[in-house]
Amino acid sequence: MLTEIRIDGLGVISTATAQFHEGLTVLTGETGAGKTMVVTSLHLLSGARADAGRVRLGANRAVVEGRFTLNEVNATARGEAERVLEAAAAVADDDDTVIAIRTVGSDGRSRAHLGGRGVPASVLADFTAPLLTVHGQNDQLRLQRPEQQLRALDQFTDAAVGPLLREYTEQRRAWLDARNALLERTARSRELAAEAERLTHALAEIDAIAPEPGEDERLVAEIRRLSDLDSLREAAATAHEALAGPEDDPGENAGALDALGVARSRVEGSEDPALAALGPRLADAIAVVVDLTTELSGYLSDLPSDPGALDSMLTRQAELKSLTRKYAPDIDGVLAWADDARKKLESLDVSEEALAALVAEAEAGADRVRAVAVKLSQARTTAAGELAAAVSEELGGLAMGKARLDVEVRPVPAGPQDSAPLLIDGTELHAGPAGVDEVELRLAAHSGAQSLPLNKSASGGELSRVMLALEVVLAGNEHGVTMVFDEVDAGVGGRAAVEIGRRLARLARTHQVIVVTHLAQVAAFADTHLVVNKSDDGAGAVDSGVRALTQDERIVELARMLAGLDDTETGRAHAWELLNIARAERMAAR
Repeated sequence: MLTEIRIDGLGVISTATAQFHEGLTVLTGETGAGKTMVVTSLHLLSGARADAGRVRLGANRAVVEGRFTLNEVNATARGEAERVLEAAAAVADDDDTVIAIRTVGSDGRSRAHLGGRGVPASVLADFTAPLLTVHGQNDQLRLQRPEQQLRALDQFTDAAVGPLLREYTEQRRAWLDARNALLERTARSRELAAEAERLTHALAEIDAIAPEPGEDERLVAEIRRLSDLDSLREAAATAHEALAGPEDDPGENAGALDALGVARSRVEGSEDPALAALGPRLADAIAVVVDLTTELSGYLSDLPSDPGALDSMLTRQAELKSLTRKYAPDIDGVLAWADDARKKLESLDVSEEALAALVAEAEAGADRVRAVAVKLSQARTTAAGELAAAVSEELGGLAMGKARLDVEVRPVPAGPQDSAPLLIDGTELHAGPAGVDEVELRLAAHSGAQSLPLNKSASGGELSRVMLALEVVLAGNEHGVTMVFDEVDAGVGGRAAVEIGRRLARLARTHQVIVVTHLAQVAAFADTHLVVNKSDDGAGAVDSGVRALTQDERIVELARMLAGLDDTETGRAHAWELLNIARAERMAAR
């Protein structure tokens, strides 16, 4: 619910503050006083496009600040608003109110703030959408749009249509996924078959060579060793002979191992303790030399003795390089590519069985969508008659007693290149996001008249009353939501004006209703009466402000609205009578 608004530098308003309460609030004032600027400010809080031309002449910017309370609205609206606050990291004040601010610079730049955070205007729109509905003089044109008419019907019968629409949306998404997969599979059948053949050939080549992880790096090292085989064998053999001595001449050319044995026996046989103490160290040296001799022997025995081993390794290296040239920089990459190729090949099942499975899945999805679409159309058709009767009855109370609203539900034919064609009862229909239906509101302005689409049959005043009648019928349980009407009584007078006041008062039982009006018959039904005053400093500068009226001031204002009779006793008496009648009707209705 909107509790307060502050306007700075917007149109003819330099600074104005207005507080709003529950029930029906009306704004009145002389033509040109700036009443429309109040509605414009609410449009800005709703995320509407900023217009630099609205900034007050001489001001650098226009600022609109609105305070909303969330503890008076229904749970659905509060939940949606709180989700927007959380997503924007915005916070409510301690009193559970949220401040929304919109700034429009004279250069056309716009800024928005919500709960102390700077946000895009679209976030401001998301926040106010469940809390505030503004029906400006141009907003009535929305009622002529087919999507708005469908939305109105669905809102009227939400209990019946809501679950079906959610199920339809879910089934339609699954069906379109399956259908698109089938279309892609059919359109790309030759391309997919070629891709499958390429992957199969590549995997066969890799499997035939059967590389092992890291094999290319190991081969490089082995080939390097084999290229230096003779020098390696000579170095290892010379080192072995130096340690163990020559195997074919164990005489004078004994190796280091024999020499160490002789040294050990000499020092251990000495009676000198200092010399004998060197024996263990020589024993350690002998152990090290024995280990080295053994390792050198193993190294020599491991060296390839086959002269063709190098050629075999070079051939294997060439095979591995043929793979790394095609698929990856190294063998590990080739193996990873092969794993990915196998997975992709599994998903590229181009068999007739796979195609048949896709066809079956798409057909089953279409059957499920078809079933729920038929139920959705039936629910809408049933509700259409109920909505038409309810709105027509309301129009009867708005001085359109002979008018009749018809709500027509009809299927939408599929186009030549339709993205979602669905066959229902032998006719191919377009399965749109909201079903296979379109809704048209048609008005017969008087008895005997042919019902025509609203944009061809309703005048501005009639369209205003149709919109108001719809809002009264659709009010439902949206308790606490703020509804703003800018001159909904345009083109209306007399008894019709009184009936509009009654309907707005009825709507205000469950909603916060704010109305800009020129009619005293409407203003008399208000719980709170605000007036927009215009002042002129004599130098051509015009300024407007907003203030709440006392009981006596309301009488004067209503008398002014009654053909400018505010300075006559007759006019004030008439205003007093009108106010008392409206008050009595409001009390009786409660």
